[in-house]
Amino acid sequence: MLSPKSLLILLMLLAATALNAAEYLPWSQQNFAIDSPLGGFIGNPERGRLLVSQKSKGNCLACHRLPIKDTEFHGTIGPELTGVGNRLTMTQLRLRVSDEKQVNPFSIMPGYHSDPKRLNRVRDDYQGQTILSAQEIEDIVSYLVSLK
Repeated sequence: MLSPKSLLILLMLLAATALNAAEYLPWSQQNFAIDSPLGGFIGNPERGRLLVSQKSKGNCLACHRLPIKDTEFHGTIGPELTGVGNRLTMTQLRLRVSDEKQVNPFSIMPGYHSDPKRLNRVRDDYQGQTILSAQEIEDIVSYLVSLK
């Protein structure tokens, strides 16, 4: 069972990402990694940096600390992401951003590009959609892998 603090953070994440539906592009994971870029897109680290700090998109700062000094109030419920490019490969990061529950089934991190068929109680106008697009996932992954 989630603690009240964890539940509140999860609800804030869901509210912040509720208006950003995107088409799901299927992927498969092997050895806790997604080897190929989603949809064949090339990530842009500058766009990725913007996405992780936008409350209406990734909103990663709600739970994680990142080396972004111009934004206040970084979260502490998720792992510190400074230096994550030294700890995880691009393919591992791609899986974690797409669907962390594939790595940790108990995570409260939403699957930003997970299979919508596995979701329950989704609003009708968001059926079959993801929180972030494949391009946005690749942008975020490109930014995170640059954090060395």
